[in-house]
Amino acid sequence: MLVHLRRSLVALAFAAGLAGPASAAPDLRLVMVEQPGCTYCQQWHSEIGPIYPKTPEGAAAPLEVMRLNAPPPDGITFESPPVFTPTFVLVRDGAEIARIEGYPGEDFFWGLLGQMLTQSGNWTGP
Repeated sequence: MLVHLRRSLVALAFAAGLAGPASAAPDLRLVMVEQPGCTYCQQWHSEIGPIYPKTPEGAAAPLEVMRLNAPPPDGITFESPPVFTPTFVLVRDGAEIARIEGYPGEDFFWGLLGQMLTQSGNWTGP
């Protein structure tokens, strides 16, 4: 009887999201700071934007876009205000942990983002 009760409680905890690895994972997000007329922002949206959410990187750190000089999204703190566009800020649990200033092109972007995700401590790569 006690074994059945314990199994039921464990099953309820998993169903409620109170146990297991998913509940322990930090909230990683990639915040892209852009402004109207930014050629490099447009290039990123053309080369990376359509595929980003379909990649392992996009699954690990979903994209959030904001305008330069706007306040950060709710619950996010930057170490310093972004100055250049695009700026990509990797945020863990609301706090900045790394950033890329500018868009270095598709090949370099993926490499730099991979390094940032690895340094976050919760990424082993695709």
